[in-house]
Amino acid sequence: MLVNLKTILKFAEAHACAVGSFNTPGLEALSAVIGAAEALELPVIVQHAECHEAIAPLAMVGSAMLQAAERATVPVCVHLDHGETLAYLARALKLGFTSIMYDGSTVSYEENVENTQKAAAMAREAGASLEAELGSMGRRESGSGDHTGAEDETKIYTDPKLAGEFVRATGVDALACSFGTTHGIYLTAPRLDFGVVRAVRREAGGIPVVMHGGSGVSAADFHAAIAAGVRKVNYFTYMDKAGGTAAAEWVQKLPDSRPFFFTEIAAAAQRAMQENVTAAMKMFALQDC
Repeated sequence: MLVNLKTILKFAEAHACAVGSFNTPGLEALSAVIGAAEALELPVIVQHAECHEAIAPLAMVGSAMLQAAERATVPVCVHLDHGETLAYLARALKLGFTSIMYDGSTVSYEENVENTQKAAAMAREAGASLEAELGSMGRRESGSGDHTGAEDETKIYTDPKLAGEFVRATGVDALACSFGTTHGIYLTAPRLDFGVVRAVRREAGGIPVVMHGGSGVSAADFHAAIAAGVRKVNYFTYMDKAGGTAAAEWVQKLPDSRPFFFTEIAAAAQRAMQENVTAAMKMFALQDC
């Protein structure tokens, strides 16, 4: 069933857990995520990132996401992740997305507030929810990272007092905070500051905190982040990697005389992604303890 983000966050708060938010730039990923959620009987968020527009146009993949959500036997929020312009947010809302994120992490604080206020008005008019970002996780949301292992100098930790002012000024439903995570693959173990999460919650009236860059974080760190107040976890890179690895292994196992069929490769990738998402969802729901 199709719901907005506020409904999902109420579940997370009531159960003191987090709900996974998974990028679904293709039907295989979408089917894997919905399949895992239905098997576990857990709510879920499927999301589309603006940076995936070139490989998965919003108009095409968005319609599939909405149809899958409406048919699902569990609550599903359809969310726009890292919307960089108000025009792109408007396109998602027009399609029927029930949640949007305005990413103002690359502009000034004043411009971030102004644009987030405009996004909040757009979301309210459509009956949708709004997530925003304060601070910066650094690398873009594509999932590729920079492959260098170097310290990411573009990462800016969220200021809790400023977060409180931001939430009061904009009325957002959830806030993405930077406390040590990074988009993409971790080449060294992340150093997470859970005190930032606790302080943001305290200063911002208990705002649900969103954790971006969730792939590759240890179970212990996930549990600590959720205990501190994380209620939504964005997760894509390692799910995508699981699908890619499974596809490569499928091809390698075929005899030389056997032709390659994309549908078989895609099915193998989907199974691997669903297995990976299932494990992640259990961890976020604290069912892995």
